[in-house]
Amino acid sequence: MSTPETSRFVRLRVEVVLEVEDDEAVTEAALGRLAADPELPDEERAHARAAVTEDTAEALAYLVDPFDLVGEVPGVELQQASWSTERIDYDPDSPDWELDEDDDEEDDEDDADERGGIG
Repeated sequence: MSTPETSRFVRLRVEVVLEVEDDEAVTEAALGRLAADPELPDEERAHARAAVTEDTAEALAYLVDPFDLVGEVPGVELQQASWSTERIDYDPDSPDWELDEDDDEEDDEDDADERGGIG
């Protein structure tokens, strides 16, 4: 592909599995971040406090911010981000947890094109 035909936008997919060793520490950190956010309206703050107090996964969603992941990467500007958390059963030895399990053959070919491997 020539440069004018190539999109300047890149979708970066990251999947992270965390083990929560201290629910209280995660909840307290999330509550601290909520309390320190001057732009959060009081009604949203009350709703968020209830959510993070009831569910550690929800507390993590307030602590992990995609903007923090790419904020200092030179030459890029984050255009859009979404993320979610959920409690899961995790067995690292299960084949269900192999990396790139959602990639199909077409994605692999597209990746190779981007690296110059096919074409």
